[in-house]
Amino acid sequence: QVQLVESGGGLVQAGGSLRLSCATSGRISSTYRVGWFRQAPGKEREFVGSIRWSGGSTVYADSVKGRFTISIDSAKNTVYLQMNSLKPEDTAVYYCAADKGVRWQPPRNLAAYDYWGQGTQVTVSS
Repeated sequence: QVQLVESGGGLVQAGGSLRLSCATSGRISSTYRVGWFRQAPGKEREFVGSIRWSGGSTVYADSVKGRFTISIDSAKNTVYLQMNSLKPEDTAVYYCAADKGVRWQPPRNLAAYDYWGQGTQVTVSS
């Protein structure tokens, strides 16, 4: 069993930055992939980006490419989402999720993820 806890959300002005953390506990193996998703009011949950626990390869949604960066601190078992040049349309609840990697599925596929955090609110004011 793996637990995920997000933190670091808050209110920021457009153009500002935030760093979200996803603290993981439990047995994370090298096959795992951690994804970040977001859900704005009245909209479906959408993929933001993902990172492989082993090797650190990343994938990003086009809407955040060049502004957001995902990284891992293996010593702390924590995954970070650094968000720069924030826009009002980035306002959402942000979730991290873990894919055990038993069977390969596209990182954008919500159904690929086995464990989810509770989410953290990010609000970007104009």
